[in-house]
Amino acid sequence: MGGSDARALSRSLLDLCRMRKLTIATAESCTGGLVAGALTDIPGSSDVIDRGFVTYSNDAKRAMLGIEASTLTNFGAVSKETATAMAVGALERAGVDLAVAITGIAGPGGATPGKPVGLVHFAAAARDGRIIHREHRFGAIGRSAVRQRSVVEALRMLMDLARGPQAQTKPRAAATRLRPRVTRSPRRHAVKRRPTRSPRG
Repeated sequence: MGGSDARALSRSLLDLCRMRKLTIATAESCTGGLVAGALTDIPGSSDVIDRGFVTYSNDAKRAMLGIEASTLTNFGAVSKETATAMAVGALERAGVDLAVAITGIAGPGGATPGKPVGLVHFAAAARDGRIIHREHRFGAIGRSAVRQRSVVEALRMLMDLARGPQAQTKPRAAATRLRPRVTRSPRRHAVKRRPTRSPRG
């Protein structure tokens, strides 16, 4: 998984968002803007991409995304809670439809007890309230590889949200609509027969 994967995903994501008229913002820490870079590398991306927040320090996370100091103190910068707050903060600050956030330890240093090199937390948020969180432990595969894989994962999460709940509910809704129609048709025939029976009675 490398640049070709990110480029193909970026194209697909932009096409889908363009079709659904969705806009995107990114909030990145360990990837330093690579997700926004992958998306804006595609010509015509300006009708989908609104902005990218590169919040490498805790101060930046607080100032640019509104992350509570208590969240960073209690859970740390590399955590589910911080990643989720980053995604929601980007969504609210940018006023977009979708936002993705990445915070992790790309290495080679920075590991702490329970948080090894290669640990990355992802979160993606949609304006309709859907939020996705994923945790990946890529291992000590090298700083560049961790960042590249993180970009691909972030793009996949945006794709999942961009497809929307409609992608799952539409087939089910169609199925439930068909069932009542099947059961109603015999009832209609039964109603038609009642007038012919009433004179006999």
